[in-house]
Amino acid sequence: MTAPRYKKPGRFTRFVFNPTVAGLTRLGISVLGSRVLRVRGRKSGEWRAVPVNLLVHEGQRYLVAPRGETQWVKNIRVAGGGQLQLGRKAEPITVVELADEEKPALLRAYLKRWKAEVGVFFDGVSSDSPEDEVRRIAPDHPVFRIQPSA
Repeated sequence: MTAPRYKKPGRFTRFVFNPTVAGLTRLGISVLGSRVLRVRGRKSGEWRAVPVNLLVHEGQRYLVAPRGETQWVKNIRVAGGGQLQLGRKAEPITVVELADEEKPALLRAYLKRWKAEVGVFFDGVSSDSPEDEVRRIAPDHPVFRIQPSA
């Protein structure tokens, strides 16, 4: 069995792109559906924040991890949810992780919307790729269905 896939962000992403998107989102300016995901650390219990692309597909909302097994993925699996923030509004959420066979349509929708930003993390697969190629990459990209928290 292979280790979970994770693609580490480059310097530009870590020090320019993500902080810019997160800053705009905190000000209430959504960049193509961006939100700040806040989730408690699985070890520290401290709140962690990361910019994410909120995917809306067929009336449901999803979080897709283009980089694979990131820290936010590991944390949200343990926490079961967190908060989505846009400006001053923080929405509590719970999440359900999807099985690989449920992901292809969502990965296609995600790639169609954000391929220019995240396409490099999908091993040459695009929204127009054959079904078997999308299914091949599905295990490398965790997907969570968002449910409003009580």
